[in-house]
Amino acid sequence: MATVRALKKAVNLPPTGALVSANGVPFAPLLSLNARASTLDAVDYAAHAHHEHDGSHRSDSRPRWAGGASSTPRGLVSRTFVNALPTGPSYRLIHTSARSLYDGSIPDPNAVPNFEPYKSKNPENGRALSYFMVGSLGLLSASMAKASITNFLATMSASADVLALAKVEVGLGSIPEGKNVIVKWRGKPVFIRHRTADEIEEAKNVDVKSLRDPETDEARTKNPEWLVMLGVCTHLGCVPIGESGDYGGWFCPCHGSHYDISGRIRKGPAPLNLEVPPYELNEGEEKVIIG
Repeated sequence: MATVRALKKAVNLPPTGALVSANGVPFAPLLSLNARASTLDAVDYAAHAHHEHDGSHRSDSRPRWAGGASSTPRGLVSRTFVNALPTGPSYRLIHTSARSLYDGSIPDPNAVPNFEPYKSKNPENGRALSYFMVGSLGLLSASMAKASITNFLATMSASADVLALAKVEVGLGSIPEGKNVIVKWRGKPVFIRHRTADEIEEAKNVDVKSLRDPETDEARTKNPEWLVMLGVCTHLGCVPIGESGDYGGWFCPCHGSHYDISGRIRKGPAPLNLEVPPYELNEGEEKVIIG
């Protein structure tokens, strides 16, 4: 056993210029392995022969002189007694018959695809489809725009409570002849006067050409007996006083505007006649619907 240990120490050579082949096996051409044969025959020939005869020897196993594994208190330790310098990069040669990826036989992955086989041979074939798609898209866009504008304008319309007050119905049977009634319509006062025959005759005999805002009495009334107009002065929006003024009609005390029995401006700063609102006169039921 001492002889084997001495052999291991003797074989522990300093680093040599050995190389390693591509498969990882050390390659040391200057190291003679024949020196081990006589020593092994003399020291451990019987044991060596026993392993060879029982078939346990492997030709590809590492020789004992190259190192081994031993059990220590710290665990299993593997040793090697042959020091070899690391080899440089290994090169593998490719046969000259290998073809390049980009010689035209294999498509270049970075190249732009060719869609020529998918194009129509006759451009007239797809024109009808193109016109149909463009027309359909335009029609759809117009419908969506119309719906959007309609919904937007609907938000600006009057609410239900305002529409409920859009029309006012007034009974005429309770208004005596020669008297005025004031009702509220859309936040504004409305004058309703039941005129007498003399008042109607006076209104018709006025020279229209002499008026600041020329307008006949027939154009301002649907029935000469009933005069319906807004009670808002056309100067600054004041409310005139009925059955007063120089012409027996309405008088605005704010700035001195005088209106006749037909509501036409006759004197003062007001530029226009009193406005006549839209209304419907139902004489059978003796009702007037304003609005």
